[in-house]
Amino acid sequence: MDGPLLETKLHQPRRRPGAVTRPRLSQLLDAGLSARLTLVCAPAGFGKTTAVAQWLGDRSGVAWVSLDEHDDEGSFWAYLCAALHRATGLTTEALPLLPADGGLRLLLSDLEALPGQEVVVVLDDYHAVAGTEVHEGLAFLLEHLPEHLHVLLATRADPPLPLSRLRVQGELVELRAADLRFTADEARTYLADVMGLSLPPESVTALAERTEGWAAALQLAGLSLQGRGDSADAVAAFAGDDRFVVDYLVDEVLARQPDEVRDFLLQTAVLTRMTGPLCDAVTGRTTGAAQLEALDRANLFVVPLDDRRQWYRYHHLFRDMLLTHLTDPAPLHLRASAWLEDSGDLPTAVEHALAAHDQERAADLMERVFAQMAKERREPEFAPWVASVPEEVLARRPVLAVWMVGALTLVSRFDTVEARLDEVERRVQAVDGRWPEVPPEGLVVRDLDGYRTMPAMVQMYRSALALSRGDLPSTVARARRALQLSPEGDHQVRASSRALEGLAAWATGDLASAEAAYTAATVDLRAAGYLADVLGLATTLADLRRAQGRLAEAERAFRNALEMTRDAPGAPLRGTADMHVGLADLLLDRGDRAGAADELARAEALGEHKGLPKNPYRARLLRARLTDDHDTALALVDEAERLYNSDYSPHVAPVPAVRARLHLRFGEVRAAQAWARARSLTADDELNYVQEYEHITLARIFLASGESVAAGGLLRRLAEAAEAGGRYGTLVEILVLQALARGSSLDRAVRLAEGEGLVSVFTDEGEPVQRLLRQLPPTPFVARLLRTERPAPPRGLPEPLSEREMDVLRLLVSDLDGPDIARTLHVSLNTMRTHTRSIFRKLDVTSRRAAVTRATELALL
Repeated sequence: MDGPLLETKLHQPRRRPGAVTRPRLSQLLDAGLSARLTLVCAPAGFGKTTAVAQWLGDRSGVAWVSLDEHDDEGSFWAYLCAALHRATGLTTEALPLLPADGGLRLLLSDLEALPGQEVVVVLDDYHAVAGTEVHEGLAFLLEHLPEHLHVLLATRADPPLPLSRLRVQGELVELRAADLRFTADEARTYLADVMGLSLPPESVTALAERTEGWAAALQLAGLSLQGRGDSADAVAAFAGDDRFVVDYLVDEVLARQPDEVRDFLLQTAVLTRMTGPLCDAVTGRTTGAAQLEALDRANLFVVPLDDRRQWYRYHHLFRDMLLTHLTDPAPLHLRASAWLEDSGDLPTAVEHALAAHDQERAADLMERVFAQMAKERREPEFAPWVASVPEEVLARRPVLAVWMVGALTLVSRFDTVEARLDEVERRVQAVDGRWPEVPPEGLVVRDLDGYRTMPAMVQMYRSALALSRGDLPSTVARARRALQLSPEGDHQVRASSRALEGLAAWATGDLASAEAAYTAATVDLRAAGYLADVLGLATTLADLRRAQGRLAEAERAFRNALEMTRDAPGAPLRGTADMHVGLADLLLDRGDRAGAADELARAEALGEHKGLPKNPYRARLLRARLTDDHDTALALVDEAERLYNSDYSPHVAPVPAVRARLHLRFGEVRAAQAWARARSLTADDELNYVQEYEHITLARIFLASGESVAAGGLLRRLAEAAEAGGRYGTLVEILVLQALARGSSLDRAVRLAEGEGLVSVFTDEGEPVQRLLRQLPPTPFVARLLRTERPAPPRGLPEPLSEREMDVLRLLVSDLDGPDIARTLHVSLNTMRTHTRSIFRKLDVTSRRAAVTRATELALL
């Protein structure tokens, strides 16, 4: 090379003051020392250099080279040899010959002669190297690397080296953006200790999610937030148009791209998901697929969304920044909407039409897609659309207007429903609820089949409105009118109307009629292909049968629903998580805590997006049942109350009453008494089915307070009501409490519970019920009840799990096998197995299933 070497390129960066310690990254980098090459590859600003420097610390034998775009073939080898000299004292005669084959062989010979010293060669910013000769030379060096040498490349893009061969040989350890992202805990430490910000936990979590753990973005966000009094509002508003983010991304990324790449980035920024043909439709070119592959290789803030590298998205902040540079995005959105319509993705086509402010096109698409989305239970997507369509557009579109009413009812917004339905019927000139066969002139209808179902749907929504007001007679009358008006073969409206009748019966305690209505609704929904709704009905049917003491049939409802939808298109369907949570609850009723933990783990592995509206709160109440830690259980119940959604069901087990029982379980009688006072509950209340759970809870409070007389009188009346209503599952609980109040026999309670294997209602009561059980004849079921006692609270972990072990543990819950988990975490199979063995040791278990069960008991997942 010409000119002297720059010493600054050979200095390892010093550890930054106050830098966050990240032991999980150090563990990954330590694992790389057993391989030839460690590749630390991520976009700009992900902290590659900082992480490597922090890991190395004051380690000796480090040959560090900071590369830049000025390094050609000659300077690369000159700097590498100089770095090796600084690290090891190596003086080689190979330098004048490099990079010729003879020079490389001579360099390797000199390296072999080093006295067993471990050397780490760090080539920072390797993406800056452009010469193919350098890559070829480095590949040769890696192939013949002495055992005591290790090479680490920090780069923004995958280098043109034989990575696949090294990967197969187990000679490559990779750290990607997913590994370098800050976890929520790391982000909290960084923002507090380094940036000096005091943010509430929810703001830290929001910022970590918004930045996707990108180190530079966290730093820029911290700079933006310093001195701001409204930090929570500022966090909520932080996006890629923040001046610090824009400046960084423009300088570090956008300005460095060729014009063609920059144009592609800007034009495709309107897309939330990208594939080659869609990009071509938006840009007017034919190179979309190749361009996306090139961006992926260059690590230009694209995230692959599938294993085949066909669909991608941009990093959220990067996309936000690109959008700030677009002056007229509307034509791009319209081109995207047209392509997506042709490809069958109508919901996303709607989103782009709305973004282009083409309200008429958006309305046309909505009318065509609402029915299919309702079938898939995608109602959360409806709500934003309601506010996006102007009233004057809805006024001309009766079908769309009724669907919009449906969207409002699905999120329990009933305040404008009646007025909207009245206005629709006035505009279509309805007579006695019937609509004219041909829409009146001036109205726009894109879905004629949908138009014919609208009269019945209007009555169905009026029935739902009546139910929300507690008007049960009107609920039933409107539901039956909907059945009369529904066209032949309209299974969806018929099913919904029958379900509304069932809900009205359920609210009165007539569980037999409710079950019959729901069973009929299930038949209609299966015929209509509304399989996600079938899953929702399975939960209700199981709840009804559970109250009736028919646990086997309740379990069958869940398992049949799972079997029916297992191979359905789009499986697992929304609602699948509910089935596993429901099964877990039943298994707990039967005393199978390990099985319940397994089912809950399956539900959580699916994710909350695979649950129906009630599942988030039900899952948390179930976890509270599973844990014996006081604070954890109460926190879960509090969260369940925040997430509560009845989804039209009667409030037969209100979350505050569940919390009161939890207080009793932990001996906090006064807290439970305070709940009863707040609810104005007394032993002399007139009984009704909806408050049955609360009154049983009140009886428990009386027993815990030593008021056995008050408890006995209330329980006698509750037992009569439950038996008259055929609610034998509830009756068993009441009989157990009666026995505790009187010190009487458990004989009838045991006989009712035995056939269905109902265990927890006895075992959860502890020693007082155990004493009564020992007075009964020693049947096999009684012996089981005496053996199955609630376990002692789990002891804490003597040694906590590391961050990386927690990552592995979360994936052990899933259906992924060992190699899949290793690939997901970008580690070798041996490394994954090492983490797994460590997890088993710390949890004191010997199998994957036991680890999941134990972790669930400890609330680690």
